Order: sequence, then C-alpha cells, then structure tokens
Amino acid sequence: MNYRDFLQKLIYRIINPLVHGMIRVGITPNVITTTGLVLNALAAVLLVCAGLSPDDTGQRLVGWAGGVILFAGLFDMMDGRVARVGNMSTTFGALYDSVLDRYSELLTLFGLCAYFSWNAYLLGFVLTALALIGSLMVSYVRARAEGLGLECKVGLMQRPERVVLTAAGAILYGIFASSCAMREVGWLFLTVPMGLIALLANWTAFVRLRHCRKLLRGK
Repeated sequence: MNYRDFLQKLIYRIINPLVHGMIRVGITPNVITTTGLVLNALAAVLLVCAGLSPDDTGQRLVGWAGGVILFAGLFDMMDGRVARVGNMSTTFGALYDSVLDRYSELLTLFGLCAYFSWNAYLLGFVLTALALIGSLMVSYVRARAEGLGLECKVGLMQRPERVVLTAAGAILYGIFASSCAMREVGWLFLTVPMGLIALLANWTAFVRLRHCRKLLRGK
C-alpha cells in the first residue's frame, strides 16, 4: 500500500460518519461538488482582496484563503465518497466533478497570481503561472489518456498534493509573514510551495506522457 492509499483510507475513516449523514438527509454528490467550487471561488476572492489591502491585512487574508482552500479540499473528497457509498455514481457526475475541480484549482492559482502581481513580486507570479500550467496539463494528459482507453494515474504531484501544498503555504504565510522577524523571508512560505508544484506538476505531466507512450508502443 502506497502513502496515498494509506492516507485516503485514514481520511475516509474520519469523514465516513459525515458522509453517511449527508446521504441520509439527501445531499447529492453534485451539490457537494458545487459547494467545493463556491468555497474555492471565495478563496480566490480573498486572495484578490489581499492584493488590494495593506500589508498586514493582506497577509492575514492570504492565511484565511489557505484555510478555505484546505476546507474546500474535504468537499473534493466527500463528493466521490458520497457517490460511491450512496450508490449515486453517474457518468455525468464524474464529468461534472472533473470540470469543477479544474475550475476550483485554476481559480485559487489565479488568485495567487493576482496577489503576487499587485505586490510586484515577479518570481512568485511566474512560479504560480507555471504551477497553473502544470496543474492543467497533469489533468489534461490523464483525461486524454483515459479517452484512449488507458489508465494514467502515475506521478507525484496529483490534485490532493497540490491542494495541500497551496493551502499550507498560504496558511503559514498568513501566520508568520506579518512578524517583523519573518518579514524578510515571508514570501518563501508562498513561493516554495508554488515552485514545488510548478516543477513536480509539469514533471508529472511528462511522466504520464511517457507512461502512455509505453502503453501505446507499437500501436
């Protein structure tokens, strides 16, 4: 069992009571998916507002945005779990989930791009833009491969890892960046996670492409 499977089982054990409660009251997977999108859109708004606010206020807003992103990530896990446990899985539901997941991630990364831009921090803006490209391409290669009948889930930087890194960086930045002692290195709390996503997400996209090439060799 790899670490992702272990963590997934642990999280499922924690959220199962909530999942069963949602099923009992008639909450559908699509409602949960939509709620996740709304929360990520709220996080993006907080990041945009952070860029337009004074330093200390903006930094705190970034931290709050990170908390919202992390909370929204729970909805990303619960929609699929509710669909499976409640026997509510549909082909359209799977499509709807995938599309809204892409919107959710692109909105939050757009919000970070806006924050870096308004603070004239070019490195952070470039790394976040590359992270956005990598995140999109990881999902695109998998979708294109599955359209050809291939399974393509290889690579390190999949969506859960990207969400956790983005949220953790924003939360730590919000907590520590306003401290006088940390002010000089505060940007690292955001740029290091974005740099990791930019590097590993794009690497994962090419790993998936190579994986598909092996599966399609001779075809």
